[in-house]
Amino acid sequence: MEPRPRSFYVLAAFFCLFLLFLYGPTLTIGILSFQGPNGGLTFPMNGVSTHWFFNLFEQQAVGDIWGSFARSLVLGLMVMVTTVVVSVMGGLAFRKRFAGSNVVFYLIITALVIPSILISLGVGLIFSQLGLTVHWATSGFGAQLTWTLPFGLLIMFAVFNRFDKSYEEAARDQGATAWQTLRHVVIPIIAPSLIGVALFGFTLSYDEFARTLLTAGSYNTLPLEIYGMTTNVTSPVLYALGTLTTVFSLFIIAVFLLTARIATRRRSRAGSDAGKGMI
Repeated sequence: MEPRPRSFYVLAAFFCLFLLFLYGPTLTIGILSFQGPNGGLTFPMNGVSTHWFFNLFEQQAVGDIWGSFARSLVLGLMVMVTTVVVSVMGGLAFRKRFAGSNVVFYLIITALVIPSILISLGVGLIFSQLGLTVHWATSGFGAQLTWTLPFGLLIMFAVFNRFDKSYEEAARDQGATAWQTLRHVVIPIIAPSLIGVALFGFTLSYDEFARTLLTAGSYNTLPLEIYGMTTNVTSPVLYALGTLTTVFSLFIIAVFLLTARIATRRRSRAGSDAGKGMI
């Protein structure tokens, strides 16, 4: 076996430093969340316990932790469903050239490069000027879609750009209508990609701060609540909350990945069964 070049170890060390920089703050918060009952916000730790995790489920003197969590969860699901539906519709629409398609495409991409706080301010002002209530489920929902939809549409553009149209042609040859072809052929084939779009939509919404700051109204979402707690909470309960939300996010990602894997296996199995049937 040939010895590895020196550059390998240099790049490996750089990669390890990158991982430390990326995940070090999260690990630090996770460690400090296990402070003892008399622990503070910094090292050295004063004992080790799960006291602050139990404290989260007690009546809090400040903040609305579980109410904000429920709002973020509901908002994330709303954004996820809308992102998936609109992204599929947009992907199907862009399969054929139409007048102004380039303009629409660049307008979609522009939403990603405009500063988030400006979008939040703009959406909030529009609702205020129209006499509409600024609320997390309306203006906050719209502001977050300007963040999630471009990602979902870009994914769908890539998926349909590589989609084999012969599957649709075969379905039409068998007498399937356009809706039946979409439902029974196109959607099952692109299902793993749809799960990826759903994951993007939910996670980007769940932890979005800037675009929700001026559009949430009187009720905070979880990121806004955590930000507010940093100014008046001086106990490791804040770290415990951060640790639980991180674990929840990882759990959601694992569920989506598992679902995508199951969908891929089912599609492969269905393809194998169809091949055997033809034989």
